[in-house]
Amino acid sequence: FSDVPSMCRKLEDLSVDEFMLSGFDSGEEDDCEDEESTQQKGKMKKPAPQKTSVKKQGKASEHKDHLSALKSKDPEFYEFLQENDQKLLNFDDSDSLEDEEEDEEERMYHRLPSQLEEADDDNDEVETGKKDLKKPKEGTKVTEAMIENWRTGLRKEPTAKLIRDITQAFKAAVATTKGDSEELCRYTISDSAVFNSLILFCIKDMHAALNKMLKLKDPEKGQKKLILPSSSPRWQKNQIDIKMYIAGVVQLLSSLTQSTVVAAVLRHANQMVPYYLCLPKQCRHFLKSLIKHWSTGEETVRVLAFLALNKICRNKQDIYLNPVLRQMYIAYVKNCKFTSPNTLPMINFMQRTLAEMYSLDTQVSYQHAFIYIRQLAIHLRNAMNLKKKETYQSVYNWQYMHCLYLWCRVLSTIYPSEVLEPLIYPLCQVIIGCIKLVPISRYYPLRLHCVRAIILLSANTKTYVPALPFLLEILQQEDFNKKPGRMSIKPINFAVILKLSKTNLQEKAYKDGLVEQLYDLILEYFHTQACSIGFPELALPTIVQLKAFLKECKVANYCKQMRQLLEKIQENCSYITGRRQKAAFGVGDVTAVAAWEKQVAEEGTPLTKYYSQWKKLREKEIQLEISGKERMEDLNLPEIKRKKAEEKKADKKEFKGLFESDSDDDDDDDDDLFKSKGKHAIYLFPIFVIVSDGDQKKPSSSKGKAPKKMLSTELKEVADGDEDMVEDLELSDQD
Repeated sequence: FSDVPSMCRKLEDLSVDEFMLSGFDSGEEDDCEDEESTQQKGKMKKPAPQKTSVKKQGKASEHKDHLSALKSKDPEFYEFLQENDQKLLNFDDSDSLEDEEEDEEERMYHRLPSQLEEADDDNDEVETGKKDLKKPKEGTKVTEAMIENWRTGLRKEPTAKLIRDITQAFKAAVATTKGDSEELCRYTISDSAVFNSLILFCIKDMHAALNKMLKLKDPEKGQKKLILPSSSPRWQKNQIDIKMYIAGVVQLLSSLTQSTVVAAVLRHANQMVPYYLCLPKQCRHFLKSLIKHWSTGEETVRVLAFLALNKICRNKQDIYLNPVLRQMYIAYVKNCKFTSPNTLPMINFMQRTLAEMYSLDTQVSYQHAFIYIRQLAIHLRNAMNLKKKETYQSVYNWQYMHCLYLWCRVLSTIYPSEVLEPLIYPLCQVIIGCIKLVPISRYYPLRLHCVRAIILLSANTKTYVPALPFLLEILQQEDFNKKPGRMSIKPINFAVILKLSKTNLQEKAYKDGLVEQLYDLILEYFHTQACSIGFPELALPTIVQLKAFLKECKVANYCKQMRQLLEKIQENCSYITGRRQKAAFGVGDVTAVAAWEKQVAEEGTPLTKYYSQWKKLREKEIQLEISGKERMEDLNLPEIKRKKAEEKKADKKEFKGLFESDSDDDDDDDDDLFKSKGKHAIYLFPIFVIVSDGDQKKPSSSKGKAPKKMLSTELKEVADGDEDMVEDLELSDQD
C-alpha cells in the first residue's frame, strides 16, 4: 500500500485515452505504460498498433498472474493466503479457453470498423423496396374436398390435430369478413361457396365434436346446471385451439349483416355458452356482442341473443349479472329515443326481457332500481324548480317515459318482494309529478301514458294508486260540444305520440281518439278493482262525473260510449253491493275480506266478463293501429269513380243526336223539354213516358227533320249506358 500515492500521482498525469488504454495489473505495469504514453505524446503516434500487439489472455490466467506478482510484492500476505485459503491460489484455469472464445466472439460482433462507409441512397432504396416486396408465404387454399374430409374425420374420431386444422381454417374465414388480408393464416379462403360450406360445417358439427373430444357427458333431462368443459382432463391441452375458435365466432357475429345468418350463428353460440364460461376474456366480448344484437337486431336475433344472455347470467350471477344489467339498461335507453309503430313492439320486447333479467337477483335489482329511479326524480325536480323549456324536455320525452314503464314492469314482475316493495311509492310519486308538470291539453297523450303505467303497477302489486282523477279532469277541461275546425282523414294514434300539435287540437279525430282513450283507461282501471269489496265507494265519484258529462255533451257518439261505460260500472256496483249484504264478517276482518275478494274474483263479476270480451276486440284494433293500417280498410265500401272532362265530352257527342231535335212543332212539349235541357239530359235517370194512341200527334209538315223514333227497349239500353266503375269509397268524418 506504500505505492498508492505514487500511483495516484501517475494517474493524474494520464489523459483520458491513455487511461483507457492503460492496464490496472500492478504498479510496475503502470510505470511502463506511463512511459510509453509520454513517448506517444511526444511522437504523436496512434495507440492502435500497441493495442493489437498486446497478447490477450483469459480471465483465469490474468488472475493467476496477479497472484504471482503478489508473491514478489507482498510475501507476507501471500504466505497468509497459503495458510488460510489454499483453494484461492490453486484454482483451475480451465475457463481460460472459454474466455478466449468469448473474447473472439466479442471481437467478431462488436469490433468497430477501421473506416466508416458512406451512405448510398440508391442502394438503400433498392434494399427497402426488396423488403417491401417480400410477402408472407401464402397459406393452403381450402377446398370443398378438404371440408368434406374434415367432416368425415370429425364424425369418426375428432383429434386435437384435426380440431386445430379446422380452427385455423375458420380463423382464415373470419379474417376475410373483417378484410384483414395481411393477417397470417395457415389457410386461405378465396371462394364464397367454400366460405359458406366451412361456416355451415362449423355451426353444425363443431360443438358435438368438441364435446366428444373432451369426453363430456350430455346433461340429463331436467338438469339446470351446465357441465363446464374445464372439468375435462383434456381441457388444458386443447384450450388454445378452443379459445381461438370461440373468439372467431364472436368476430363473425360482429361482421355479419344478414339476419338469417346471424340467427344461425347465434344458435351455435348458444350451444357454446359452457365454453365461454370457462374463458372470461372471450365471454366478456361475447356478452358485448349479445347486448348489441339484443337491442338492435331483428326479432329472431333479439330472442336468441336474450336466451344466451340469460343462460350466462344464470350460471355466473356473481361475475356477470351486475355489469350485464347495467349495459342492457344503457342499451335500452339508447334505443327507445324514437318511438313509432314499427319500433314500439321491439321496445316492449326489451322491457319484458330486461324485467326478467332483473328478476334473477333482487338485491342487485334494488341497487339498480334505486339509482335509476332517483335519477328520474332528479330530472323531474330540476324541471319543477327551473321551469325552462330545456328542463321540461328532459322529462317530456320518450326515453323518460319508457324508463317509467320499465320500472313499473320490473316492480310488477318481481312482486311480491320485500326488497323492492319500498320503491313502489317513490316511483308513483315520480309518475304523478310528471303528469302535473305541464297539465295542458297538448300533453294529454303523455298523461294517458303515465296513467297506463300507474294502472300496470297498481294491478300487479295490489296497491291502490288514485289514477281516476287525472282521467276525469280531462272530461271537465275539454269542451266536446265545440265543433272541430278541421276535418282529418286518419285517426290519431295515441300509442306513439306524447304531444299534440295545434292543428291536431282543432281536428275532429283528436276528440274522437281522446274519448276512446278515456273509455279504455277508465274501464281498464275499474277492471283492476272490480272484485274489491269497496268498489261501490270507489266508483261513486266517477259515476257522478259521467252523469254530468252526459247532461252537458250533445255529441251522440261520445254520449253513447260514456253511457255504456256508466251502465257497466253501475251494474258492477249493484253486484258487489248485493254480495256484501250477504257477508257475515266486519270491515276490520282483513283475512275474511281477502278470502271474500278471492272468491268473487274466481266467480267473476259483470265488469270482468265484459272486459274480457272487449279486450279481445280492442287488441285487434290496436294491432291495426300499430301496423299503420286504417280502420276503414276493413269496411270494403264501394267507391264511385267520377269520369274525367274528356270522357264527358265524348259522351255528349255520342248522345247528341238522341236529345237534340230540329222540329218546329211548338205544341210538342216533349221536344221542347229536350231542347231546353239537352245539355244536362245525360245526368238524368231514365224516364219512361207512356203515351196513349189518342194523345199521339201527327208529325208536322214543316221542312225540318222529325226526331227518329226509338223503341222502348233501345231507349232503355241507351239510358243504362256503360257499366259503372266501382272502387273503395273514402268518406270524410263529416260525410
